[in-house]
Amino acid sequence: MIYIHQLPDWPAFRWDGDRLSVSLGAIRHRQGRLVGRMEALGFPLRTEAVMQALTEDVLKSSEIEGEELDRPQVRSSIARRLGVEIAGLVASDRRVDGVVEMMLDATQRFQAPLDAERLFAWQASLFPTGRSGMTRIVVGAWRDDRAGPMQVVSGTAGREKVHFEAPAASRVADEMQAFIDWFNTPDAIDGLVKAALAHLRFVTIHPFEDGNGRIARAIADMALARSEATPQRFYSMSAQIRVERKAYYDLLEKTQRGDLDVTEWLEWFLACLGRAFESAETILSSVRMKARFWERYAAVPLNARQRAMLNRLLDGFEGKLTTSKWAKIEKCSQDTALRDIETLIDFGILTREAAGGRSSSYALAALQEPADI
Repeated sequence: MIYIHQLPDWPAFRWDGDRLSVSLGAIRHRQGRLVGRMEALGFPLRTEAVMQALTEDVLKSSEIEGEELDRPQVRSSIARRLGVEIAGLVASDRRVDGVVEMMLDATQRFQAPLDAERLFAWQASLFPTGRSGMTRIVVGAWRDDRAGPMQVVSGTAGREKVHFEAPAASRVADEMQAFIDWFNTPDAIDGLVKAALAHLRFVTIHPFEDGNGRIARAIADMALARSEATPQRFYSMSAQIRVERKAYYDLLEKTQRGDLDVTEWLEWFLACLGRAFESAETILSSVRMKARFWERYAAVPLNARQRAMLNRLLDGFEGKLTTSKWAKIEKCSQDTALRDIETLIDFGILTREAAGGRSSSYALAALQEPADI
């Protein structure tokens, strides 16, 4: 099997500009409209939209790799690093903080040059213990081939299927220096196309022992931020890739086994980006709904526990809310949790979903005028 990095003219990618021109123009137009609409929101709503988009980006990029992060921890970690004041901040572990630090460094410092040390720091931030699961890995350095060639493999032992084999470790330093020089050098390539090419080229080199997919997506996000000339992220490419994960992996494999014509990869990347813009409308609707909610209930006397839990519900609480969950999350007794909940029911903010005393579950009522205070 010949991979694209083994071809004599690698990495001289080529593509059909005429095939891309219409879709690229349409995506560029939608990108500009989205950024314009979000920037017209006003500072508080725009900040909330950025918080939601960044949270989704961190969560979904990790999910693509099979790693589940805690949403409140991710949101709290982002808020602390951006200096945003939000209710219900929780402590976050090193693993969450590392992923957040990488993503924010890529998107908030998008104008800063990319270099090897910066990439080493990103990879080290993903693996603060120096381990991937139970396995000790090389962290903060290019990979080696002590354990054999770098392969992407699926299937059970004895029936493995090799989807891709990366360049030998002896090539990585030179390949990455060439990649970094290309990424940092201004050229005539459209910024959206460059984001797609950077993603493909980095993940093909696969320079690290682990974390390559998340770093490739961070690099793409960095290139997208450069194309928009703003650090404010209003959509999540990673969240859309998570939805289309099978197509994403299938097309990467097909492209890496093909020639250097990457038109099909670019078409998919741009279409996926367009669908990410569409998903940003969900973020916009959520932000506006949340703002209406707090405006409507601004005069209701709420304690810190109630405000924190309502924010959790507005951000998409997973599962059913019960008194026991309330007590555990807010670190109070179940009696206190029940009093908090009953007060919110009296104000028409929460509604009881099922009978059964403390086994009852609760949800946000439909937005309506608050009860008399």
